[in-house]
Amino acid sequence: MNFDRDYAMLIGGRLEHGSARFNVLNPATENVIGSAPNATRNDLDRAIDAAREAFPGWAATPIAARKAALVAMGQALMAHADGLKRLLTAEQGKPHADAGMEVMGAGYWLMGAAHLDLPVTVNEDSAERYSETRHVPLGVVGTIPPWNFPLLLAMFKVGPALLAGNTMVLKPSPFTPLSTLKFGELVKDILPPGVLNIISGGDALGPWMTSHKGFDKISFTGSTATGRRVMESAAPTLKRVTLELGGNDAAIVMPDVDVENVVEELFWAAFRNNGQICVATKRMYVHEDIYEPLKDALVAYAKTVKVGDGSEQGTQIGPINNEAQYARVVDLIQDAKDKGYTFLLGGDAVDVPGYFVPITIIDNPPEDSRIVQEEQFGPVLPLIRFDDYDDVVARANATEYGLGGSVWGKDEDKALRIAERIASGTIWVNETQHLSPAAAFGGMKQSGVGVEGGLEGLLEYTNAQTIVRKKQPA
Repeated sequence: MNFDRDYAMLIGGRLEHGSARFNVLNPATENVIGSAPNATRNDLDRAIDAAREAFPGWAATPIAARKAALVAMGQALMAHADGLKRLLTAEQGKPHADAGMEVMGAGYWLMGAAHLDLPVTVNEDSAERYSETRHVPLGVVGTIPPWNFPLLLAMFKVGPALLAGNTMVLKPSPFTPLSTLKFGELVKDILPPGVLNIISGGDALGPWMTSHKGFDKISFTGSTATGRRVMESAAPTLKRVTLELGGNDAAIVMPDVDVENVVEELFWAAFRNNGQICVATKRMYVHEDIYEPLKDALVAYAKTVKVGDGSEQGTQIGPINNEAQYARVVDLIQDAKDKGYTFLLGGDAVDVPGYFVPITIIDNPPEDSRIVQEEQFGPVLPLIRFDDYDDVVARANATEYGLGGSVWGKDEDKALRIAERIASGTIWVNETQHLSPAAAFGGMKQSGVGVEGGLEGLLEYTNAQTIVRKKQPA
Protein backbone atom coordinates (compact mmCIF):
# COMPACT_ATOMS: atom_id res chain seq x y z
CA MET A 1 0.00 0.00 0.00
CA ASN A 2 1.23 3.50 -0.89
CA PHE A 3 0.71 5.90 2.02
CA ASP A 4 1.89 8.97 0.07
CA ARG A 5 -1.00 9.28 -2.40
CA ASP A 6 -4.39 7.97 -3.58
CA TYR A 7 -6.51 8.99 -0.61
CA ALA A 8 -10.06 7.76 -1.15
CA MET A 9 -13.34 7.51 0.73
CA LEU A 10 -14.86 4.15 1.59
CA ILE A 11 -18.56 3.92 0.68
CA GLY A 12 -20.40 0.62 0.52
CA GLY A 13 -17.14 -1.33 0.35
CA ARG A 14 -15.77 0.67 -2.62
CA LEU A 15 -12.97 3.23 -2.65
CA GLU A 16 -14.06 6.56 -4.18
CA HIS A 17 -11.92 9.61 -4.92
CA GLY A 18 -14.88 12.02 -5.01
CA SER A 19 -15.85 14.76 -7.40
CA ALA A 20 -13.96 17.49 -5.51
CA ARG A 21 -10.91 17.58 -3.24
CA PHE A 22 -9.27 19.75 -0.60
CA ASN A 23 -5.62 20.14 0.34
CA VAL A 24 -4.07 18.89 3.57
CA LEU A 25 -1.10 20.76 5.06
CA ASN A 26 1.91 19.66 7.07
CA PRO A 27 1.73 21.90 10.17
CA ALA A 28 5.52 21.87 10.53
CA THR A 29 6.09 23.38 7.09
CA GLU A 30 2.67 24.67 5.95
CA ASN A 31 3.27 22.79 2.69
CA VAL A 32 0.58 20.71 0.98
CA ILE A 33 1.20 17.00 1.52
CA GLY A 34 -1.83 15.62 -0.28
CA SER A 35 -5.50 16.04 -1.01
CA ALA A 36 -8.61 14.35 0.36
CA PRO A 37 -12.07 13.91 -1.14
CA ASN A 38 -14.52 16.68 -0.28
CA ALA A 39 -17.76 14.75 0.22
CA THR A 40 -21.00 16.11 -1.17
CA ARG A 41 -24.44 15.74 0.39
CA ASN A 42 -25.05 12.96 -2.10
CA ASP A 43 -21.89 11.16 -0.93
CA LEU A 44 -23.14 11.39 2.64
CA ASP A 45 -26.58 10.08 1.65
CA ARG A 46 -25.01 7.16 -0.19
CA ALA A 47 -22.78 6.31 2.76
CA ILE A 48 -25.76 6.33 5.13
CA ASP A 49 -27.78 4.23 2.70
CA ALA A 50 -24.95 1.72 2.49
CA ALA A 51 -24.72 1.54 6.27
CA ARG A 52 -28.50 1.15 6.57
CA GLU A 53 -28.52 -1.66 4.01
CA ALA A 54 -25.68 -3.46 5.80
CA PHE A 55 -27.19 -3.09 9.26
CA PRO A 56 -29.57 -6.10 9.42
CA GLY A 57 -26.90 -8.55 8.32
CA TRP A 58 -24.23 -7.13 10.63
CA ALA A 59 -26.59 -7.00 13.61
CA ALA A 60 -27.46 -10.66 13.00
CA THR A 61 -23.79 -11.66 12.74
CA PRO A 62 -22.73 -13.65 15.83
CA ILE A 63 -20.80 -11.50 18.27
CA ALA A 64 -17.84 -13.89 18.03
CA ALA A 65 -17.52 -13.03 14.33
CA ARG A 66 -17.79 -9.31 15.07
CA LYS A 67 -15.02 -9.68 17.65
CA ALA A 68 -12.85 -11.47 15.11
CA ALA A 69 -13.33 -8.59 12.68
CA LEU A 70 -12.17 -6.08 15.31
CA VAL A 71 -9.08 -8.15 16.00
CA ALA A 72 -8.32 -8.38 12.28
CA MET A 73 -8.65 -4.59 11.90
CA GLY A 74 -6.35 -4.05 14.87
CA GLN A 75 -3.80 -6.40 13.38
CA ALA A 76 -3.98 -4.57 10.04
CA LEU A 77 -3.20 -1.28 11.78
CA MET A 78 -0.24 -2.77 13.60
CA ALA A 79 1.09 -4.49 10.48
CA HIS A 80 1.22 -1.13 8.66
CA ALA A 81 2.37 0.96 11.62
CA ASP A 82 5.46 2.34 9.90
CA GLY A 83 3.67 3.79 6.88
CA LEU A 84 0.78 5.07 8.96
CA LYS A 85 3.00 6.75 11.54
CA ARG A 86 4.90 8.69 8.87
CA LEU A 87 1.65 9.83 7.29
CA LEU A 88 0.23 10.73 10.69
CA THR A 89 3.28 12.84 11.52
CA ALA A 90 3.03 14.62 8.17
CA GLU A 91 -0.60 15.66 8.67
CA GLN A 92 -0.79 16.02 12.46
CA GLY A 93 2.70 17.19 13.39
CA LYS A 94 3.52 14.87 16.28
CA PRO A 95 6.95 13.19 16.33
CA HIS A 96 7.38 9.81 14.68
CA ALA A 97 7.72 8.06 18.03
CA ASP A 98 4.42 9.49 19.28
CA ALA A 99 2.71 8.77 15.96
CA GLY A 100 3.90 5.17 16.12
CA MET A 101 2.49 4.82 19.63
CA GLU A 102 -0.84 6.21 18.40
CA VAL A 103 -1.07 3.70 15.56
CA MET A 104 -0.20 0.80 17.84
CA GLY A 105 -2.59 2.14 20.48
CA ALA A 106 -5.38 2.30 17.91
CA GLY A 107 -4.80 -1.35 17.05
CA TYR A 108 -4.64 -2.28 20.71
CA TRP A 109 -7.91 -0.45 21.38
CA LEU A 110 -9.77 -2.43 18.72
CA MET A 111 -8.36 -5.70 20.02
CA GLY A 112 -9.11 -4.71 23.60
CA ALA A 113 -12.70 -3.82 22.75
CA ALA A 114 -13.09 -7.35 21.36
CA HIS A 115 -12.80 -8.69 24.93
CA LEU A 116 -16.03 -6.99 25.96
CA ASP A 117 -19.38 -8.78 26.00
CA LEU A 118 -22.97 -7.61 25.91
CA PRO A 119 -24.64 -8.62 29.17
CA VAL A 120 -28.00 -10.34 29.57
CA THR A 121 -29.76 -9.67 32.88
CA VAL A 122 -32.34 -12.14 34.17
CA ASN A 123 -34.93 -10.06 35.99
CA GLU A 124 -37.33 -12.86 36.94
CA ASP A 125 -37.43 -16.60 36.59
CA SER A 126 -40.49 -17.67 38.51
CA ALA A 127 -43.26 -20.20 38.10
CA GLU A 128 -45.27 -17.51 36.26
CA ARG A 129 -42.84 -15.87 33.93
CA TYR A 130 -39.32 -15.42 32.62
CA SER A 131 -38.00 -11.87 32.10
CA GLU A 132 -34.62 -10.82 30.76
CA THR A 133 -33.04 -7.59 29.55
CA ARG A 134 -30.61 -7.74 26.67
CA HIS A 135 -28.86 -5.05 24.63
CA VAL A 136 -29.52 -4.58 20.91
CA PRO A 137 -27.76 -2.26 18.45
CA LEU A 138 -29.10 1.20 17.68
CA GLY A 139 -28.67 1.16 13.89
CA VAL A 140 -26.45 3.58 11.95
CA VAL A 141 -23.89 5.61 13.93
CA GLY A 142 -22.26 8.82 12.73
CA THR A 143 -18.79 9.30 14.18
CA ILE A 144 -16.77 12.51 14.28
CA PRO A 145 -13.31 12.22 15.92
CA PRO A 146 -10.86 15.16 16.34
CA TRP A 147 -7.49 16.09 14.90
CA ASN A 148 -5.22 15.63 17.93
CA PHE A 149 -5.35 11.78 17.92
CA PRO A 150 -7.23 11.09 14.69
CA LEU A 151 -6.67 7.32 14.52
CA LEU A 152 -6.78 6.43 18.21
CA LEU A 153 -9.87 8.46 19.06
CA ALA A 154 -11.65 7.12 15.98
CA MET A 155 -11.06 3.59 17.27
CA PHE A 156 -12.56 4.60 20.64
CA LYS A 157 -15.81 4.76 18.63
CA VAL A 158 -15.34 2.17 15.88
CA GLY A 159 -14.59 -0.68 18.30
CA PRO A 160 -17.65 -0.60 20.57
CA ALA A 161 -20.07 0.58 17.88
CA LEU A 162 -19.27 -2.29 15.52
CA LEU A 163 -18.99 -4.83 18.34
CA ALA A 164 -22.51 -3.92 19.47
CA GLY A 165 -23.82 -4.67 15.96
CA ASN A 166 -24.18 -1.14 14.58
CA THR A 167 -22.95 0.08 11.21
CA MET A 168 -21.12 3.36 10.83
CA VAL A 169 -20.21 6.44 8.84
CA LEU A 170 -16.92 7.92 10.06
CA LYS A 171 -15.81 11.48 9.26
CA PRO A 172 -12.21 12.41 10.14
CA SER A 173 -11.17 15.99 10.83
CA PRO A 174 -10.37 17.99 7.67
CA PHE A 175 -6.99 18.78 9.25
CA THR A 176 -6.03 15.09 9.59
CA PRO A 177 -8.07 12.94 7.18
CA LEU A 178 -5.35 11.06 5.35
CA SER A 179 -4.35 8.37 7.85
CA THR A 180 -8.02 7.58 8.52
CA LEU A 181 -8.72 7.25 4.80
CA LYS A 182 -5.81 4.82 4.52
CA PHE A 183 -7.24 2.89 7.47
CA GLY A 184 -10.41 2.50 5.40
CA GLU A 185 -8.38 1.11 2.53
CA LEU A 186 -6.67 -1.34 4.89
CA VAL A 187 -9.86 -2.78 6.36
CA LYS A 188 -12.32 -2.60 3.45
CA ASP A 189 -12.07 -6.34 2.77
CA ILE A 190 -12.24 -7.33 6.45
CA LEU A 191 -15.80 -6.09 6.93
CA PRO A 192 -18.91 -6.71 4.81
CA PRO A 193 -19.59 -3.79 2.42
CA GLY A 194 -21.33 -0.87 4.12
CA VAL A 195 -20.57 -1.85 7.72
CA LEU A 196 -17.91 0.87 7.97
CA ASN A 197 -17.98 3.86 5.64
CA ILE A 198 -15.39 6.66 5.79
CA ILE A 199 -16.00 10.02 4.14
CA SER A 200 -13.95 13.21 4.37
CA GLY A 201 -14.93 16.82 3.90
CA GLY A 202 -14.75 20.39 5.09
CA ASP A 203 -16.60 22.32 7.76
CA ALA A 204 -20.03 21.73 6.21
CA LEU A 205 -19.92 17.94 6.47
CA GLY A 206 -20.17 17.72 10.26
CA PRO A 207 -23.42 19.72 10.53
CA TRP A 208 -24.87 17.74 7.63
CA MET A 209 -24.22 14.59 9.63
CA THR A 210 -25.50 15.75 13.01
CA SER A 211 -28.79 16.97 11.52
CA HIS A 212 -29.28 14.03 9.13
CA LYS A 213 -32.35 11.88 9.77
CA GLY A 214 -30.49 8.77 8.67
CA PHE A 215 -28.38 8.51 11.82
CA ASP A 216 -29.56 6.85 15.02
CA LYS A 217 -26.60 8.16 17.03
CA ILE A 218 -23.79 10.70 16.78
CA SER A 219 -20.53 10.13 18.65
CA PHE A 220 -18.41 13.29 18.72
CA THR A 221 -15.09 14.26 20.29
CA GLY A 222 -14.07 17.92 20.27
CA SER A 223 -14.59 21.23 21.99
CA THR A 224 -17.40 21.96 24.43
CA ALA A 225 -18.66 24.81 22.23
CA THR A 226 -18.97 22.50 19.22
CA GLY A 227 -20.48 19.79 21.41
CA ARG A 228 -23.34 22.10 22.31
CA ARG A 229 -24.03 22.65 18.62
CA VAL A 230 -23.92 18.90 17.96
CA MET A 231 -26.49 18.28 20.69
CA GLU A 232 -28.72 21.06 19.37
CA SER A 233 -28.49 19.72 15.82
CA ALA A 234 -29.27 16.15 16.94
CA ALA A 235 -32.25 17.15 19.11
CA PRO A 236 -34.99 17.39 16.42
CA THR A 237 -34.71 13.67 15.66
CA LEU A 238 -33.80 12.65 19.23
CA LYS A 239 -30.57 11.02 18.09
CA ARG A 240 -28.55 9.44 20.84
CA VAL A 241 -25.31 11.34 21.44
CA THR A 242 -22.00 10.63 23.08
CA LEU A 243 -19.99 13.82 23.50
CA GLU A 244 -16.39 13.73 24.74
CA LEU A 245 -15.58 17.41 25.11
CA GLY A 246 -13.09 19.87 26.55
CA GLY A 247 -11.23 19.82 29.82
CA ASN A 248 -9.24 22.10 32.10
CA ASP A 249 -7.52 19.40 34.10
CA ALA A 250 -5.86 20.36 37.35
CA ALA A 251 -2.80 18.62 38.78
CA ILE A 252 -2.33 18.96 42.54
CA VAL A 253 1.26 18.40 43.66
CA MET A 254 1.68 17.63 47.36
CA PRO A 255 4.72 18.78 49.37
CA ASP A 256 6.06 15.26 49.97
CA VAL A 257 6.90 14.48 46.32
CA ASP A 258 10.49 13.85 45.32
CA VAL A 259 10.96 16.80 42.98
CA GLU A 260 13.88 15.29 41.08
CA ASN A 261 12.05 12.04 40.42
CA VAL A 262 8.65 13.49 39.52
CA VAL A 263 9.57 16.50 37.38
CA GLU A 264 9.80 14.60 34.08
CA GLU A 265 6.38 12.98 34.55
CA LEU A 266 4.82 16.30 35.54
CA PHE A 267 6.28 17.99 32.49
CA TRP A 268 4.88 15.43 30.05
CA ALA A 269 1.52 15.42 31.84
CA ALA A 270 1.18 18.97 30.54
CA PHE A 271 3.20 18.98 27.32
CA ARG A 272 2.75 15.53 25.75
CA ASN A 273 1.49 15.94 22.16
CA ASN A 274 2.32 19.63 22.53
CA GLY A 275 -0.42 20.00 25.15
CA GLN A 276 -3.02 19.01 22.54
CA ILE A 277 -4.71 16.37 24.69
CA CYS A 278 -8.12 16.75 26.28
CA VAL A 279 -6.76 15.26 29.53
CA ALA A 280 -3.43 17.10 29.53
CA THR A 281 -2.64 18.98 32.72
CA LYS A 282 -3.85 22.51 31.99
CA ARG A 283 -3.31 23.94 35.50
CA MET A 284 -0.64 22.80 37.96
CA TYR A 285 -1.23 23.60 41.62
CA VAL A 286 2.03 23.19 43.58
CA HIS A 287 2.26 23.30 47.37
CA GLU A 288 4.19 26.34 48.52
CA ASP A 289 6.74 24.20 50.40
CA ILE A 290 8.10 22.85 47.10
CA TYR A 291 6.94 25.53 44.67
CA GLU A 292 10.36 27.12 44.11
CA PRO A 293 12.39 23.91 43.61
CA LEU A 294 9.71 22.33 41.39
CA LYS A 295 9.39 25.51 39.36
CA ASP A 296 13.14 25.56 38.75
CA ALA A 297 13.24 21.84 37.93
CA LEU A 298 10.41 22.11 35.38
CA VAL A 299 12.09 25.00 33.61
CA ALA A 300 15.44 23.21 33.58
CA TYR A 301 13.89 20.04 32.16
CA ALA A 302 11.88 21.98 29.56
CA LYS A 303 15.10 23.50 28.22
CA THR A 304 16.34 19.99 27.34
CA VAL A 305 13.28 19.14 25.22
CA LYS A 306 13.65 19.43 21.45
CA VAL A 307 10.81 21.19 19.61
CA GLY A 308 10.70 20.85 15.83
CA ASP A 309 9.49 18.96 12.78
CA GLY A 310 8.16 15.62 13.94
CA SER A 311 9.87 13.83 11.06
CA GLU A 312 13.32 14.89 12.28
CA GLN A 313 15.29 12.58 14.53
CA GLY A 314 15.24 13.57 18.19
CA THR A 315 12.17 15.81 18.01
CA GLN A 316 10.05 15.43 21.16
CA ILE A 317 7.39 18.10 20.56
CA GLY A 318 6.04 19.09 17.16
CA PRO A 319 3.96 22.07 16.01
CA ILE A 320 0.40 23.07 16.83
CA ASN A 321 -1.75 21.17 14.35
CA ASN A 322 -3.57 24.01 12.58
CA GLU A 323 -3.62 27.75 12.10
CA ALA A 324 -6.82 28.41 14.07
CA GLN A 325 -5.53 26.59 17.16
CA TYR A 326 -2.14 28.27 16.78
CA ALA A 327 -3.83 31.68 16.78
CA ARG A 328 -5.79 30.78 19.92
CA VAL A 329 -2.67 29.75 21.83
CA VAL A 330 -0.78 32.85 20.71
CA ASP A 331 -3.72 34.99 21.84
CA LEU A 332 -3.68 33.44 25.33
CA ILE A 333 0.06 34.06 25.60
CA GLN A 334 -0.38 37.66 24.48
CA ASP A 335 -3.14 38.17 27.05
CA ALA A 336 -0.81 36.91 29.79
CA LYS A 337 1.92 39.30 28.57
CA ASP A 338 -0.51 42.22 28.44
CA LYS A 339 -1.57 41.50 32.03
CA GLY A 340 2.05 41.56 33.17
CA TYR A 341 2.32 37.95 34.34
CA THR A 342 5.79 36.53 34.90
CA PHE A 343 7.05 34.12 32.24
CA LEU A 344 9.51 31.53 33.51
CA LEU A 345 10.07 30.22 29.99
CA GLY A 346 8.83 30.99 26.48
CA GLY A 347 6.26 33.61 25.58
CA ASP A 348 8.08 34.91 22.50
CA ALA A 349 7.07 34.17 18.92
CA VAL A 350 9.40 32.17 16.70
CA ASP A 351 9.89 33.36 13.12
CA VAL A 352 10.00 30.00 11.33
CA PRO A 353 7.64 28.20 8.96
CA GLY A 354 4.98 26.10 10.62
CA TYR A 355 2.69 26.54 13.60
CA PHE A 356 5.36 26.47 16.29
CA VAL A 357 4.87 27.86 19.78
CA PRO A 358 7.77 27.59 22.25
CA ILE A 359 7.28 25.72 25.52
CA THR A 360 5.84 28.37 27.84
CA ILE A 361 5.57 28.27 31.65
CA ILE A 362 3.89 31.11 33.57
CA ASP A 363 4.63 31.85 37.22
CA ASN A 364 1.62 31.93 39.56
CA PRO A 365 -0.93 33.87 37.48
CA PRO A 366 -4.20 34.92 39.20
CA GLU A 367 -6.95 32.34 39.53
CA ASP A 368 -9.29 34.42 37.37
CA SER A 369 -6.78 34.83 34.53
CA ARG A 370 -7.66 33.46 31.11
CA ILE A 371 -4.66 31.13 31.12
CA VAL A 372 -6.01 29.46 34.27
CA GLN A 373 -9.72 29.51 33.44
CA GLU A 374 -9.62 28.54 29.75
CA GLU A 375 -8.48 25.37 28.02
CA GLN A 376 -5.31 26.35 26.14
CA PHE A 377 -4.77 23.07 24.21
CA GLY A 378 -1.18 24.00 23.51
CA PRO A 379 2.30 24.15 25.09
CA VAL A 380 1.49 26.71 27.80
CA LEU A 381 1.32 25.83 31.50
CA PRO A 382 0.42 28.04 34.49
CA LEU A 383 2.06 27.06 37.79
CA ILE A 384 -0.05 28.11 40.78
CA ARG A 385 0.86 28.12 44.48
CA PHE A 386 -1.38 26.66 47.17
CA ASP A 387 -1.06 26.05 50.90
CA ASP A 388 -4.46 24.66 51.93
CA TYR A 389 -6.00 21.43 50.62
CA ASP A 390 -9.63 22.48 51.04
CA ASP A 391 -8.86 25.65 49.09
CA VAL A 392 -7.01 23.91 46.25
CA VAL A 393 -9.77 21.31 45.83
CA ALA A 394 -12.33 24.12 45.62
CA ARG A 395 -10.18 25.91 43.02
CA ALA A 396 -9.67 22.74 41.00
CA ASN A 397 -13.44 22.21 40.93
CA ALA A 398 -14.35 25.82 40.16
CA THR A 399 -14.72 25.27 36.41
CA GLU A 400 -17.40 24.32 33.92
CA TYR A 401 -15.20 21.38 32.94
CA GLY A 402 -14.81 18.01 34.64
CA LEU A 403 -12.88 15.65 32.39
CA GLY A 404 -9.73 14.58 34.21
CA GLY A 405 -7.23 15.53 36.86
CA SER A 406 -4.34 14.18 38.89
CA VAL A 407 -2.88 14.20 42.41
CA TRP A 408 0.81 13.62 43.10
CA GLY A 409 2.29 12.62 46.45
CA LYS A 410 4.23 9.96 48.34
CA ASP A 411 1.43 9.54 50.87
CA GLU A 412 -0.86 7.56 48.56
CA ASP A 413 -3.72 7.36 51.06
CA LYS A 414 -3.78 11.13 51.47
CA ALA A 415 -3.45 11.64 47.72
CA LEU A 416 -6.36 9.26 47.16
CA ARG A 417 -8.55 11.13 49.64
CA ILE A 418 -7.88 14.35 47.73
CA ALA A 419 -8.49 12.64 44.37
CA GLU A 420 -11.89 11.43 45.52
CA ARG A 421 -12.95 15.06 46.03
CA ILE A 422 -12.15 16.19 42.47
CA ALA A 423 -15.31 16.57 40.32
CA SER A 424 -13.97 14.93 37.15
CA GLY A 425 -14.71 11.75 35.26
CA THR A 426 -11.18 10.35 35.68
CA ILE A 427 -8.62 11.13 38.37
CA TRP A 428 -5.11 9.69 38.34
CA VAL A 429 -2.86 9.35 41.36
CA ASN A 430 0.87 9.64 40.61
CA GLU A 431 0.35 9.27 36.87
CA THR A 432 -1.88 10.70 34.18
CA GLN A 433 -3.47 9.98 30.78
CA HIS A 434 -3.62 6.21 31.23
CA LEU A 435 -6.77 4.99 29.45
CA SER A 436 -7.99 1.46 28.77
CA PRO A 437 -10.63 -0.11 26.50
CA ALA A 438 -11.76 -1.98 29.65
CA ALA A 439 -12.46 1.18 31.69
CA ALA A 440 -15.09 3.89 31.32
CA PHE A 441 -13.85 7.33 30.28
CA GLY A 442 -16.10 10.37 30.25
CA GLY A 443 -16.59 13.84 31.64
CA MET A 444 -18.66 15.53 34.29
CA LYS A 445 -20.34 18.93 33.90
CA GLN A 446 -19.69 20.43 30.45
CA SER A 447 -16.87 18.04 29.60
CA GLY A 448 -19.27 15.64 27.98
CA VAL A 449 -22.35 13.48 27.79
CA GLY A 450 -21.97 9.72 28.13
CA VAL A 451 -18.78 7.69 28.28
CA GLU A 452 -16.38 5.80 26.06
CA GLY A 453 -14.53 2.62 26.96
CA GLY A 454 -15.46 -0.29 29.16
CA LEU A 455 -18.84 -1.97 29.43
CA GLU A 456 -20.43 1.43 30.02
CA GLY A 457 -19.06 2.72 26.73
CA LEU A 458 -20.19 -0.38 24.86
CA LEU A 459 -23.74 -0.03 26.17
CA GLU A 460 -23.85 3.56 24.84
CA TYR A 461 -24.21 1.96 21.39
CA THR A 462 -27.21 -0.18 22.35
CA ASN A 463 -30.85 -0.07 23.34
CA ALA A 464 -31.91 -2.03 26.39
CA GLN A 465 -34.65 -4.45 25.39
CA THR A 466 -36.63 -6.38 27.99
CA ILE A 467 -38.44 -9.55 26.92
CA VAL A 468 -41.08 -10.95 29.26
CA ARG A 469 -42.48 -14.43 28.63
CA LYS A 470 -45.43 -15.76 30.56
CA LYS A 471 -44.94 -19.44 31.20
CA GLN A 472 -47.66 -21.85 30.16
CA PRO A 473 -49.03 -24.29 32.71
CA ALA A 474 -47.40 -27.70 32.59
